Amino acid sequence: MSVVSVQMESEWREAPSAVRRQQAALADPLAALVARLRQRPPLVVVTCSRGSSAHAATFAKHLIERYLRIPVAEAAPNITAVYRQQLQLKGQLFLAISQSGRSDDLVEQARAARAVGAVTTCLVNDVASPLAHACEFILPMQAGPERSVAASKTFVASLAALVRFAAAWIDSEEFGAALARLPERLSTATELDWSAALTTLMEAPSLVTIGRGPTLPIAREASLKFKETCNLHAEAFSGAEFLHGPVALVSTRYPLLLFMPTDAAQAGMQELAYDLRTKGAAVFATDAGEPGPGHLPALAPEHPETDAICLIQTFYGLIVRLAALLGTDVDRPRHLQKVTRTR
Repeated sequence: MSVVSVQMESEWREAPSAVRRQQAALADPLAALVARLRQRPPLVVVTCSRGSSAHAATFAKHLIERYLRIPVAEAAPNITAVYRQQLQLKGQLFLAISQSGRSDDLVEQARAARAVGAVTTCLVNDVASPLAHACEFILPMQAGPERSVAASKTFVASLAALVRFAAAWIDSEEFGAALARLPERLSTATELDWSAALTTLMEAPSLVTIGRGPTLPIAREASLKFKETCNLHAEAFSGAEFLHGPVALVSTRYPLLLFMPTDAAQAGMQELAYDLRTKGAAVFATDAGEPGPGHLPALAPEHPETDAICLIQTFYGLIVRLAALLGTDVDRPRHLQKVTRTR
């Protein structure tokens, strides 16, 4: 019996509009933050996040390390919340990402970072949240209300906001042009059909999602969504990490979903897809080319980072359909609630 999604599907389709309206809201806070960072560039960026926002933080890591060559590390919130220790972050950038801004451990970590002199910044959908009050700089996602437990438009809005952040920091016209076209491309990506994977995914006891570079956070988000909305076990790996052991899992009953990057990481991922198919794996890979076995249509490449955002937008359409076929309720996943508060 299928379960009709009302909230998640509606909110997923709102993502292009959310991305379109965030430009004006982010202009002033981004300008102030970037001016501060240029005045005294940090030696390291530390991110703090949970759930889908942690995957957005992985996207931030890719952007900042690739385009600014500043190392990015993920903070463990329990260092402050449980072990009551403060990290030595004076003068460094602390970036918290959270849809609700209400998880106690993230708030405590942000307060501790600010107390020791870090440049504290949060990317949030709720600008009146405790996390926003704890940070010096507030970057609004502008996604609007999201009531479905599983995040969709807030994740897309987070990624778009992070691209805007990188674009402002490096003053890139190329990034700016790609962002200007992103809402329209997201609308087009919403209508792409990945139903070729449905039958195989419905019958799978478990699966793997793989990405590299800008698509690694996309693979991680996809893995989480399979768990949250379809009660389907999935693991996410980078294309390189998968070969260091997990490749032993490959079999005809173990599907692999590859999110292909459109930058220098693409060639290696294409080789991996070919190798996995020769091993008899059920491989589905995103590709803007002609349809073939395991082909999942993607938009023609334009900019590697915004191309990756378009992939997750199409994926959400697949997950809504898969959940309906499996009879799970994507809007109300079992054992979960919209705001998860941890310490």
